[in-house]
Amino acid sequence: MEKFVVTGGKPLFGEVNISGAKNAAVAIIPAVILCDEPCQIENIPNISDVALISRILQQMGANVRRINKSSLYIDPTHIKIYNAVTDLVRGMRASYYLLGALLGRFGKAKVALPGGCNFGVRPIDQHLKGFEAMGAATRLVDGAIIEAECETELQGTHIYLDVVSVGATMNIMLAASKAKGLTIIENAAKEPHIVDLANFLNSMGADIRGAGTDVIKIRGVGYLHGVTYSIIPDQIEAGTYMCAAAATRGCITVKNITPKHLESITAKLREMGVKITEYDEAIKVDASLNPLKRCNIKTMPHPGFPTDCQPQFAALLMSIPGTSIVNENVWDNRYQYVSELIRMGAHISVEGRLAIIEGGTPLTAAPVKATDLRAGAAMIIAALEIKGTTEISSIQYIERGYEDVVEKLKSLGADIKKVYFTGDNEEELRA
Repeated sequence: MEKFVVTGGKPLFGEVNISGAKNAAVAIIPAVILCDEPCQIENIPNISDVALISRILQQMGANVRRINKSSLYIDPTHIKIYNAVTDLVRGMRASYYLLGALLGRFGKAKVALPGGCNFGVRPIDQHLKGFEAMGAATRLVDGAIIEAECETELQGTHIYLDVVSVGATMNIMLAASKAKGLTIIENAAKEPHIVDLANFLNSMGADIRGAGTDVIKIRGVGYLHGVTYSIIPDQIEAGTYMCAAAATRGCITVKNITPKHLESITAKLREMGVKITEYDEAIKVDASLNPLKRCNIKTMPHPGFPTDCQPQFAALLMSIPGTSIVNENVWDNRYQYVSELIRMGAHISVEGRLAIIEGGTPLTAAPVKATDLRAGAAMIIAALEIKGTTEISSIQYIERGYEDVVEKLKSLGADIKKVYFTGDNEEELRA
């Protein structure tokens, strides 16, 4: 069993480079299926989700080759099948982007229902609503596989999403990129990775306008050419390290970022009393100057506070005296991590979508587990705050979305290592 062992109580200092955005990469890699030539994708995060989606494309016939740690060469021209129903597909949430990409290329798709982190129902009804509006018939087979097929060709149409959905917005964009005519998505999500996917498709010759607003217009094209494209920096990874600096009362510079993507996060840190200095592609986070103040957080679709940073900030707030309230407005069941923080002595009560945090109580190291990707990041932040040694298990969730997390934290002065436990013995794992 692999675990992270963290000895906390020391502030973080130094500089950290942020990797490419996980949420952009897991959509852009399947999007290459639509291309009629090979592509090279750069600033790819070296994480398990990227390795997984790359292997899925290889199983389908694509030539996927890693050029270096952060670059992939993908030749999709040999993909001849439109089905992806293996265990690899079931192992990750973002595999549903294969539906839109395959439907856009072949006019039909057969994809296993996705897995990934388990913190709420993942309905794809809005995805299917969009596909059906474009002329595809969809059905659920054996409760585990989604089939979509268009008898002739996908037709551009007008689609209004009943809820703001990042996944549905991106999936419909993929399918519509080669559909006949104009597709209009209203009430579209506006996250930075949606803009990145649109920019990638446009760089191949697609005609997508309005990404980043709530109305996106896609005029289908017949051919997409190969490109070399660099993915945006990961705003959630950046927010996680910013939060860790604040939680340990340290001072770090987060580099290779887009400060505008982090505005809701920096606003909350400033509200807490953290000094934030913005540069062109970096942010300095200094929590070493003054005592931090409690605050309330309400997650919202972009440009609101991101749900993917909610658990990390809960871990930070439990170290700040006073009552803070977290209001989760995106996922129904994202508080599974709370029981793990309570193991450390946190005073947190959950009432529906609210988590009430009585911060500033004494905390102690305890064995905890990552219940999902961002909850795992929260466990690391909590462990860094506490004097003592914390063991974190189920770290496979953390490695889905954070590249070289041990090495990056060590470079900031953290005492963290990855170990392999066998019974009473442990052995440190080295890169």
